[in-house]
Amino acid sequence: MTHDVVFLLDVDNTLLDNDRVADDLRAHLTGNFGRAGELYWRHFERLREELGYADYLGALQRYRADLEENGEAAHRLLSVSGFLIDYPFADRLYPGALAVLDRLAKTGPTVILSDGDVVFQPRKVQRSGIWKAVDGRVLIFVHKEEMLATVEREFPARRYVLIDDKQRILDAVKKVWGERLVTVFPRQGHYALDPANAGKYRAPDVTVEGIGDLLGLDIEALARR
Repeated sequence: MTHDVVFLLDVDNTLLDNDRVADDLRAHLTGNFGRAGELYWRHFERLREELGYADYLGALQRYRADLEENGEAAHRLLSVSGFLIDYPFADRLYPGALAVLDRLAKTGPTVILSDGDVVFQPRKVQRSGIWKAVDGRVLIFVHKEEMLATVEREFPARRYVLIDDKQRILDAVKKVWGERLVTVFPRQGHYALDPANAGKYRAPDVTVEGIGDLLGLDIEALARR
């Protein structure tokens, strides 16, 4: 079945405040490992450059290897894995996030389109309540902007609305889908507010200050832009 419109939504810093999740993890590492916890973030940034997405568990594996090489108590990292897997992600949803999903679903199917690994990212989507809110319509890729043919095959539509905090992603998908796509840019999180991105990409079709602002818009008119 080909839908008139399908809504594609990112997760991190679009529906869920991932910057606060990272801050909480940083505090947990500092509390347990002191300044040595900074090594985790160096591995994290290197992995993000290598893979193109945030790999929290992969960075933890590398951090463990470093601790073992230096004869330190790597078993203490077990508390960090539990912190990540059991994190209360529902507490980090932006105000109105689930209400927006419910509102959009009255016009067309809502689909999560996210980058990430195959363990932690799905866990985040599930524990936050997002998975249930979109009835399991979840796509997670390494580079989602390169998987648009798969998106079209899984969720065929005449038009798409993409809601994402990264202007780079909005611009890349717009280049492929053109007028079939409406881009919505919530100015949330460190990527969205990074001044280095100002003027670097084409202007989104719609900009809102927060995901909850979509509740005040005419969704059907938005989908017809």
